[in-house]
Amino acid sequence: MIEADLAVVDAAELLTVRGPGPKRGGDLADAGIVPRGCVAVRDGRIVFVGDEREYRRQVRLSRRGIEIDATGRTVLPGFVDAHTHLPFAGSREEEFAARLRGATYEEILAGGGGILSTVASTRAASLERLIEIGRPRLDRMLLHGTTTAEAKSGYGLTLDDELKQLRAVHALNALHPIDLVPTFLGAHVVPLEMRSRRADYVRDIVERMLPSVASQGLARFCDVFVEDGAFTAAEGETILSRAAALGLGLRVHADQRGPSGGSLLAARLGAASADHLEHVTEEGIRALAAAGTCAVLLPGAAFFLGDRHDAPARRMIDAGVPVALATDFNPGTCPTEAMTAILPIACLRYGLQPAEAIAAATLNAACALGLGAQVGSLEVGKVADVQVLEVPNHLHLAYHFGVNHCRTVVKEGRIVVDDGRLESAPDAALRRSDLDTPGSGS
Repeated sequence: MIEADLAVVDAAELLTVRGPGPKRGGDLADAGIVPRGCVAVRDGRIVFVGDEREYRRQVRLSRRGIEIDATGRTVLPGFVDAHTHLPFAGSREEEFAARLRGATYEEILAGGGGILSTVASTRAASLERLIEIGRPRLDRMLLHGTTTAEAKSGYGLTLDDELKQLRAVHALNALHPIDLVPTFLGAHVVPLEMRSRRADYVRDIVERMLPSVASQGLARFCDVFVEDGAFTAAEGETILSRAAALGLGLRVHADQRGPSGGSLLAARLGAASADHLEHVTEEGIRALAAAGTCAVLLPGAAFFLGDRHDAPARRMIDAGVPVALATDFNPGTCPTEAMTAILPIACLRYGLQPAEAIAAATLNAACALGLGAQVGSLEVGKVADVQVLEVPNHLHLAYHFGVNHCRTVVKEGRIVVDDGRLESAPDAALRRSDLDTPGSGS
């Protein structure tokens, strides 16, 4: 018999999203659905996945074990949010109203708003304040089923302020059940005080910021915003090449507002991901497919900005590019922590089927963060990150939109959301599994 200390049983649909990742092409639609499915857990790891009959025959629950009844409900892996800008201060609701009156993103940026507004607020905030305002954001993510998330800096744009943001991510990672993957984004934009000396700012990133971040183990990845008004592809290559030499993984904000060459750069350098891609070219799509670089698509950003130029998701899928979905949670262009808000947009605007969107938001997103062997699917041996939804099948995640269907979240084998409410946060030292913990300096 298989010994277990927790089990989720008799789900109307259990979406395992099983298989080697990342899923490409037609495999993206294979969610590995098990009717009347069960998943059993021991010591934070999955020890059984199968139907209810097999579960009753093969699994024995410990005397103090917990059995979660998922009758009539749908069970998924926890969402993996592969692109967020979590540690920031301030908000930009007035800019939202200005855009509704017709102001463009570029006009707002030129007037000192946009990213620069958040930079000013984040610089003014203490480390303690960034931690304080980060916790409820993570709570909202968790309540909507997210169990792992990437978190970028990029609103400091000085050495001290970038380090402050990354230290806030580390502190939050230790305090909260969600596992955080820290990314250094000092190359978000050139700060206002360096606009006439952009070469000096690039040099500062390469010679001071990156070595400090790497030597202190504060980030797992380095990201660069390759775009008109941000950084050129040549500048991005200089920064990312130095990051790679220091042992950091690579990510690129690519082709968001125009064909900036970011996708080609990401493919050429073997980046883990190219993100946004609303204006990716056919050449860029072919390059990403050949390199195996994951396309992290952010449909909430274009939606919130009122931009009808969507990323060509279907062309990328058909070309064999591994596609993931993420929130792009940030204060200006997509202020939502909920992956459940992103899936319907991806289906309605990108033409994804609900099963494809779920795989893109779980296993493929995990692969984009280098965690596909550990999280993102419900398979024996993986970390037990599970969510139970009060819907009879997975189609409701896109069909019944604007509602949080998540009732229960299990993180590393512990119930952290029960009946739609947060459980008391477990002690950080006890909750960590042997997952290669983001923020550990690895």
